[in-house]
Amino acid sequence: MQTTTTATIAAIPPRKRSALGCATLVLLVGLAYNPATALSADLDWSIGGYGGQYYDSEPAGLTQGRAKFLNQHLLAITGSKTVWRSQTLPLSLEIDAMIGQQFGLESLTEIAIAPVLRWSSFPWNDTLQTDLRLGPLGLSYTSKVSALERGPDGNGSQTLNFLMIELAFSRPQQKSNEVFVRLHHRCAVYDLLNDYGANGEDFLTFGYRVRF
Repeated sequence: MQTTTTATIAAIPPRKRSALGCATLVLLVGLAYNPATALSADLDWSIGGYGGQYYDSEPAGLTQGRAKFLNQHLLAITGSKTVWRSQTLPLSLEIDAMIGQQFGLESLTEIAIAPVLRWSSFPWNDTLQTDLRLGPLGLSYTSKVSALERGPDGNGSQTLNFLMIELAFSRPQQKSNEVFVRLHHRCAVYDLLNDYGANGEDFLTFGYRVRF
């Protein structure tokens, strides 16, 4: 079993392992905190917007200082609905959807949806409410194949996996208003959806939402 687990981890590209490791570290800090103090009133719906810029590496490239930003931008509207909430942990499951417009080097529309886990327990939440949101598996569709997503042979897919990693911040006394930073990522899930050899798209974005 240990050999199988080690081989599975080794199969993940180092850049993606780094991004996953960063998110895991943030989550472990939250797990170390007493979750009973982090439970709050139910805020089951949200609506907001975000915008950002394309960078030409996988998500981990940003944290490793290897990201090169290009003249491709994204403006999006996002909404979510909480469909499950733990009775004992500050953990909930949301359905997150977005519709956005990309412009710059390419002009196209994108829609995406994904189940997203929200973890709301961190030791500094009395000062700054911090939520970690992870959505590794979703669906993203673009109105056309962007040149930024085409492989060496010129092929690409309009439908790809949607992945998002987000940190959201709010005042402890007013958790209904959040600002957030989100890594917005489209990919082929290790060539599962296609084998065209293209990375997909990555955007570093900043946004604001109202929860109610």
